[in-house]
Amino acid sequence: MKAKRNFNLIKALILSLFVVLCFSFMSFAGPEAGGKEILTVCVPVDRCPVFYLDDSKEEIIGIGADLLREAADNAGYELNFVAMKEETLKDALDNEEYDILMPFGSAIKSASGQSSIVSDNLMQTPFTIVTENNRNLSDLNKLKVGMFRSLGGVAETVKGMYPDMEISLYDDMDDCVKALRSGEVDALLHNSYVWSFILQKPSYEDLSPQTSSIFSMDFRAGTRDTDRGRDIIEHLNRGISDLPYTVSQGIVLDYTSRNLYKYDFFDYIHKYGAVILLGVLLFIAIIIISQQRYTAVKLQQEQKMRELLDHDSLTGALSINGFRKKVVEILRDNPDTKYFLSYNNIRDFKYINDRYGKEAGDELLSFWVKKSMEVMGDDEAIGRIEGDHIVVFRHAGGNKQLKQDENDVINQVRDFFISRNKDNKVRICSGIYVLTPEDYRNPDVDHMVDYARVAEKKVKENLKESYGFYNPDQWERGMRSADIIENLPIAIGSGEIQVWYQPQVNFETGSITGAEALCRWKHSKLGWISPGEFIPVLEEAGLVYDLDCFVWEKVCQDLQRWNDQGIHRTVSVNISRNDIKEQADIPNHFKELITTYRLTPDQLHIEITETAYTENSSYIIDASRRLREYGFEVEMDDFGSGYSSLRMLKEIPVDRIKLDFRFLTANGDPEKGRIIVSYMIRMVNDLGLKLISEGVEDIIQARFLQENGCSDMQGFYFCKPLPVEEFEKFSEESIKELLN
Repeated sequence: MKAKRNFNLIKALILSLFVVLCFSFMSFAGPEAGGKEILTVCVPVDRCPVFYLDDSKEEIIGIGADLLREAADNAGYELNFVAMKEETLKDALDNEEYDILMPFGSAIKSASGQSSIVSDNLMQTPFTIVTENNRNLSDLNKLKVGMFRSLGGVAETVKGMYPDMEISLYDDMDDCVKALRSGEVDALLHNSYVWSFILQKPSYEDLSPQTSSIFSMDFRAGTRDTDRGRDIIEHLNRGISDLPYTVSQGIVLDYTSRNLYKYDFFDYIHKYGAVILLGVLLFIAIIIISQQRYTAVKLQQEQKMRELLDHDSLTGALSINGFRKKVVEILRDNPDTKYFLSYNNIRDFKYINDRYGKEAGDELLSFWVKKSMEVMGDDEAIGRIEGDHIVVFRHAGGNKQLKQDENDVINQVRDFFISRNKDNKVRICSGIYVLTPEDYRNPDVDHMVDYARVAEKKVKENLKESYGFYNPDQWERGMRSADIIENLPIAIGSGEIQVWYQPQVNFETGSITGAEALCRWKHSKLGWISPGEFIPVLEEAGLVYDLDCFVWEKVCQDLQRWNDQGIHRTVSVNISRNDIKEQADIPNHFKELITTYRLTPDQLHIEITETAYTENSSYIIDASRRLREYGFEVEMDDFGSGYSSLRMLKEIPVDRIKLDFRFLTANGDPEKGRIIVSYMIRMVNDLGLKLISEGVEDIIQARFLQENGCSDMQGFYFCKPLPVEEFEKFSEESIKELLN
C-alpha cells in the first residue's frame, strides 16, 4: 500500500510539473503570437546597391530590400532577409525555407518545374549592356551576352524578349569580365543601378555602358504558386499599391547618391602601381599626381553614374531625377518665360503590351519621345516617370501651340499602330499645369507633376481622351479625401466616428417601433464631416466595408446592453453595395454577430438600397434570401429612387419597403408626386409587404401617408438622428405630445 501511495505521489508531481511547463511555454510564446507574421525573404547579396550586406549593421539592405520592407509593412508583415545560397533564382524557388524571393522580372518555373507567382511591380529596373572599349553593337538579338548565374530567372525573361540572343551564365563579375575580354561574349548585361556601382572599379575603366542598347524590366517579388504563396502575394500587392511614389523614389535616390564603392588594395595597386615604382625621391610628386588622377577618375565615374541615373534607359528621355534637375535649371536661366508642365498617360497601355507584345509597347514610347524632342528646344524638357507616364516641360504658347503639338506629336502617336497596318488607335490622356510666379521663386518639380497628374486623373475619370487643365479645387478635394482615408482607422479607434440613432415611429399609435443606425464623424482636424462626403470617398477607396463592420458591431453591442436592461429594441443597419463585393458571406457575418452578442434575428433589420439590387442583382438576391432564412428582416431602402423599382419588387426577396418620401415629392408637380406615392403605398400593401416612409418633415406629410395606408414613418418631423445617450432618453411621450 505504501509503495502504491508513493507511486501516486510521483505521478501527481510529474503531472503538476507538466502543467507548469505548459503554462510557462504559453507565457513565453504569447507576445510573439500577437506580432506581425515574419516572412523569410531570399535575395542575392552581390548586387550593390540593389541588394548587399551592410557590414556595420550585419543586415541585408539596398533599394530592393527597402522597397519590399515598406510594402510589407503596409501589408502587415515583418521581413527577415537571408542571402541566397543556391546558384540561381530557379534553384532557390524550390527551397521551402523561403517565403519570398527576389528579384523577379516575371513569373518563371523553378528548377524542378514548379510554377511561381509574382507581385505587382515595385519599380522599373533599367538593364544596361556594357561592352569593352566603347564597342559598337548592331542587333541585340544576335549578341552573345554574359550574365550572373544568380540572374538565371532574369535571363529566361530576356531570352523571351530576344530569342536569338546567346546568354552565358557566370559565377561572379570577375568571370564575366574575363569572358568579355577573351571574346567569349560580346557584352555583359546587368541592371543599371548595379553597373553604377561596379563601374567605379579602376580595373574596369575600359568598360562602357551602351546607352543606345538599354531596356527596362519589372522588379517584383515572387514565391511558389501555392495557396499560401497566393495569399502572401495578395497581401503584398495591397502594400505595394499603398506605397507612395515619393517614398519609392526617395529610396532609389538615397542609395544611388551614396558613395558605396570602397577601393581595396588591388584597386590601388592597379591604379597607382606605375607611380609607386618611381620611389621615395618622388614621394611628393607621387602624392600630387595620385590625388589628381583619383579626382579625375572619380569625376569620370560620377559622370557615368549621372548619365545612367538622369536618363531613361528605354526612350532616351530624362528620368524623373534628371527631369527635376533640368526643370530647375531651365527656370533659373529663363525667369521671364511662361511654361507649363503636362502629365501624359496612354489609356489601356497594358492591353497594347498584351496584344502586340512588350517590344511594340517600347517602340511606341520611344517614338513618342522622339517626335516630342523634334519640336522641343534646349530650354524645354521631356521625362519618363515610369511605364507609359511621360512628362513634358514646354513653353506656354497658348491654344495655337497646343493645337500644333497635337498635330505634330499627339496625332502621330495616336496613329502609331494604324500607320503600321494595325487597327488600334492609341488613346492619350493629358493633364496640364501652368506655372505660377511662386513656382519660379521656389521650384518644386514634384508638386508641379502632382498638380498635372490630378488634372490627368480627372480626364481619365471622365472617360475622355483629351487634355484638361489643373484646377486648385481638385487638389484640395484630393488632399481632403486622402486625409479621410488615412484617418479612418484612427477615427474608429478613438471614437471620432460614432453611431447615432434616428427613431422610427407608428403615426397611428405614437409608439416607437425601431430606429435606424447612422454614422457621424467629428474629425480632429476637419470638424464634422457629412456622411455624403466621407462615405463616397471610402467606397472609392474600398474601405467602406471596414466602416460598416464597425457600425454593425457597435449596434449589436448597444442592443446587448439594452437587452440586459430589459429593453427589447429593433435597429435597421445599412449594407453598402461594396460590402457584397468585399465580403461574399455577409449573411454568415450577421449570424455570427447575433450569436456573439446573444441577440435574436428580429432585432436587426438589414437595409439594402434599390440601386445595389440593380448593380449586383445575383449576389444581393442570394444574400437577401439567406438573411431571411436566418430570421433577419430585409428592407429595400430608397425605394423609388431607381428606374427598375416595379420589376425589382417581383424578383427580390424582401420583407419591408422603405419609401423615400423626399425623393418622390421634392421636384416636379406636387400633386402628381402625391398620386404616385399613394399608388405605391397601395401596391406595396397589396403585395403583402411591410412599409415605412423616411424623410417625413411635417404633419401634413405624415397625415397624407397615414390616410393612404402607411403608418410607420421616420424623419425630422418626429426626431433628428441622436447620439446613443440622447436616444436612450427619448421616449414615446415625446412623440405623443407632438401628435397631440
